[in-house]
Amino acid sequence: MLQLEDEVTLYSLVFMLVLMGTRSPIWSTALTASLYLFLAMFRFPQVATSRARQVLHPVAGKVSAVAHRGGGHDAPENTIAAIREASKNGATGVELDLEFSADGIPILMHDDTADRTTNGSGPLSKMSFSELRRLDAAAKHRLRSKFVGEKIPTLEEAVKECIRLQLTIYFDVKGHPDEAAATFKDLYKRYPGLYNSSIVCSFQPKVIYRMRQSDPEVLTALTHRPWSLSTLGDGTPRFSSVWKHHWMTLMDILLDWAHHHLLWKLCGVSAFLMQKNFVSQNYIQYWAQRGVEVVAWTINTKLEKQYFEEVLQINYITDSLVEDCEPHY
Repeated sequence: MLQLEDEVTLYSLVFMLVLMGTRSPIWSTALTASLYLFLAMFRFPQVATSRARQVLHPVAGKVSAVAHRGGGHDAPENTIAAIREASKNGATGVELDLEFSADGIPILMHDDTADRTTNGSGPLSKMSFSELRRLDAAAKHRLRSKFVGEKIPTLEEAVKECIRLQLTIYFDVKGHPDEAAATFKDLYKRYPGLYNSSIVCSFQPKVIYRMRQSDPEVLTALTHRPWSLSTLGDGTPRFSSVWKHHWMTLMDILLDWAHHHLLWKLCGVSAFLMQKNFVSQNYIQYWAQRGVEVVAWTINTKLEKQYFEEVLQINYITDSLVEDCEPHY
């Protein structure tokens, strides 16, 4: 019933906006009907609720703590060492970032350069896997002496380790929609257990839609932070120009509306990864009524974790399983 109410609201709004802009009932009807046909023809249904629950709640009745980038505070991010530390420290799952070397090897890396986390420098698109493999992935970490010589792993190496440790995997994809979809299609074919133990997430709806096109059985999620186009995570404006800031703020409003009323339905996502400051009981209920689970990020203090575990009772992503650490946006 709620799905029907959502659609009536969506099409009514589109009809009224077009009518106000064109003053033509014919154009308004035609464009609204076109939107209806587009969604009917091209949207993907959600994966079965039972399987979504299995992935998101591998331990029935328990909130899942997911180690962000493998737990980047406790070990060098996106490494095998991080995955092992996360498991040792009680994580239910790990969030891992997909990138590609210059020769097309899928690897774990958050940035599109090697500068921030390794002793190397330069864009990944200019570095072969053999070059990346020689770098020290622990070089810039606060505990580098403990993890000296840690290597950048391939995606497959990380997946094998997660399977061995029985960790749920939240694959985070920043870009490369076609390459990522092809990579995951092959990966899920070779490791079919991933259908019941992993989810593909992205800030970019195009990535998720392409993934569902490639393999509609893969569980997916959209990631979102309101006002991300106009401000940084701490609220600082991205642009010094007042006009550009206001324009991007308008784009933020449209993007937020699209995520909550259109894009999730088009992609058929099963979860919505939302920045913690915008998560409330009403927000969780909004998505629950649509068959979508909210996962909060990034929860980095003991007090916050207690709130999300005991009050909101939803999964959360954290940089550390062992201690409080700096906020992450």
